[in-house]
Amino acid sequence: MTTPPVESPGALPRPTVAIPAGRAAGVLGRGLVDPADPVLAAEDLGLGRGDGCFETLRVLAGEDPGEQRRVQGWDAHLDRLERSCAALELPRPDRAAWAALAAELVASAGSGESALKLMVTRGLPGSGVPTGVATLAPLPASALRQREAGIAVVSLSRGTPADAHADAPWLLGGVKTLSYAVHTAAVREAERRGADDALLVSTDGFALEGPTSSLLWWADGALRTTPAGPTGILTGTTQEALFAAAADEGVRVEAALVPVVDLTAADAAWFASSVRGIVEVISLDGVPLPRLPELTARWRRLAGF
Repeated sequence: MTTPPVESPGALPRPTVAIPAGRAAGVLGRGLVDPADPVLAAEDLGLGRGDGCFETLRVLAGEDPGEQRRVQGWDAHLDRLERSCAALELPRPDRAAWAALAAELVASAGSGESALKLMVTRGLPGSGVPTGVATLAPLPASALRQREAGIAVVSLSRGTPADAHADAPWLLGGVKTLSYAVHTAAVREAERRGADDALLVSTDGFALEGPTSSLLWWADGALRTTPAGPTGILTGTTQEALFAAAADEGVRVEAALVPVVDLTAADAAWFASSVRGIVEVISLDGVPLPRLPELTARWRRLAGF
């Protein structure tokens, strides 16, 4: 078979992209870059295989331009990034380099809330040199709206039992990988069903987590969440911070498996994430759930929201 000749197109024209205010990007070893510039090689394994990990952090900036901006939960997120890199057999992140790059991006944050995303890819095949990219963007209006109004949730099967990760570390349970196609597909399916978000459920009927959130519920005088480990769920930094602060105030906190059918009998339920915060689940599969505004306000205060 003869391969037809291919004419080189030469340098492709760079499209003109309008970058909204409050957005920024940076690359480890290079510093700030134009958010419209390409920063990954075509063969980068993070692009072709989703081989890498990431963290997303909340950035707070006041209305006063001179007010110091604050990144919430930096140490907890960098600790988790280190654990993810270790599980993927990637080099340990250079925390000082990431802190310096993040500071450059955060300095450009606008007023209000932003999301700072740190991404590590495996880089080019055989190079052994990861690529580090950071982006900053204003918090979506939908996240702020859901924080105030609550969310309707539908349950979707994860396709595996609750203990699927017990003897399978290669499934990367609890690792925040770049491979988020399944998570975003779950959110799209939830939206197709008229809901705001999804609750992933094991094949044996246990509630696990949201695609980008930890599940919390209040029942029998205790604040509960799904246990990590065998379930393969990602331990949430917001959930951990909330549980530590709540325990200090004498609240009973527990990790337990709950059948999804029992969640509708809970006193209240929430999704917790680093950027959206503590959000009330107002319905599950069309069944209204009780709301406890006083507890929601308390959990937000304890979690830093």
